[in-house]
Amino acid sequence: MQAVEAIMRALAEVIQGDEYLWGICGLLHDIDFEKVKDNPEKHGIMAEGILRDKVDERIIRAIRAHNYENTGTVPESAMERCLISADSVSGLLIASVLVMPSKKLKDLRLGTVRRKFRDADFARGCSRERMLFCESIGIPRDKLLEISLKALQAISDELGL
Repeated sequence: MQAVEAIMRALAEVIQGDEYLWGICGLLHDIDFEKVKDNPEKHGIMAEGILRDKVDERIIRAIRAHNYENTGTVPESAMERCLISADSVSGLLIASVLVMPSKKLKDLRLGTVRRKFRDADFARGCSRERMLFCESIGIPRDKLLEISLKALQAISDELGL
């Protein structure tokens, strides 16, 4: 969740979004995951119940939209689309660093991440299609990968990577 928070803050900065709001959205996006991991159709819906009257409604909507396949909340805003991208790209980056001998984000290069993105057999659970949601708001794939890698490298000590 910290990885997604960092990526969301970085994406907000790029498109002049509210970095605080986007960061909180990234941090809380999986708040219900442990309770609903065996029932994906409830992911985001339970989060709404947990967060109602505690956070901005835009955060709740984005959290629901990041599981749009199950919640029916169609992603519309830039924050909603970026959350979908950030969630998937964070997984790709973490998987990429964990297969490196050093297991250090500082050693992960953008070229490596690009190759891992193109390798459909690598980190299969990280949907490339979902990463590309950023393209609909003007952030191309390579820019997303670059922004995300830099964001995680900036918090590498917090992530233990």
